[in-house]
Amino acid sequence: MIKLKTKENQGMRWSALSLPLSVLLLSFLLFKFFHLKSQSPPSTPRLFTPEELALYNGSDPNLPILLGIIGSVFDVTKGKSHYGAGGGYNHFAGRDASRAFVSGNFTGDGLTDSLRDLSSTEVKSIVDWRDFYFRTYTFVGKLVGRYYDSDGNPTKYLKGAEAKAARGAQLLEKQKIEEAKIPSCNSRWSQDEGSEVWCDDGYPRLVQRPVEIAITGKMSKRCACFKKDELDQQGLEVYEGCDYFASKCKL
Repeated sequence: MIKLKTKENQGMRWSALSLPLSVLLLSFLLFKFFHLKSQSPPSTPRLFTPEELALYNGSDPNLPILLGIIGSVFDVTKGKSHYGAGGGYNHFAGRDASRAFVSGNFTGDGLTDSLRDLSSTEVKSIVDWRDFYFRTYTFVGKLVGRYYDSDGNPTKYLKGAEAKAARGAQLLEKQKIEEAKIPSCNSRWSQDEGSEVWCDDGYPRLVQRPVEIAITGKMSKRCACFKKDELDQQGLEVYEGCDYFASKCKL
């Protein structure tokens, strides 16, 4: 009886000790859960105002790093070395700077979501960047403003941008088909030799890219290879300093 009573007493003492320990453990776990939750981006897509998005610019180590592109918001925290404070892409964090993805202007008015006056292929490039973020990072919400209204519905600007991007894709495909009809020149550059172009079959000529004006609003030229009986076509330009029947030209 004495031994039994002793074991009972020991069990009671352990129970008394284990109760506060379990409470402490539970408190610790709850603290960790809510602490981590406060540092995590929303688990389901939400709506951000520009002021809210600006809080996630990488300056606060306790907050995730977010960026917007054409109104879609992504968590880019795993790329902290690039998007965090001091990173090469930090100018994109905490804002929608869609235009800068093609303009290369990372200061002042260049960090804007306006795509005004951009060509269809430039807008396509920005839409391609948005698709890259969908594939690579976590989509967390939408930015209320130019591309989404206060209910999270697409605006006419988003629909217009996507339509323009689709037009850009069509033009690029058309250009690709047209240029495939006439082979492009080979080209190379070295510090010692400079640049040169050549044709394995035919003669190098500069020729206008007719679709380019629809793509960029400007006319550009490319190097293409033409056979001897094709050299009398209008619009073909011999490289300066290059012989008329030379198959290789130094630039």
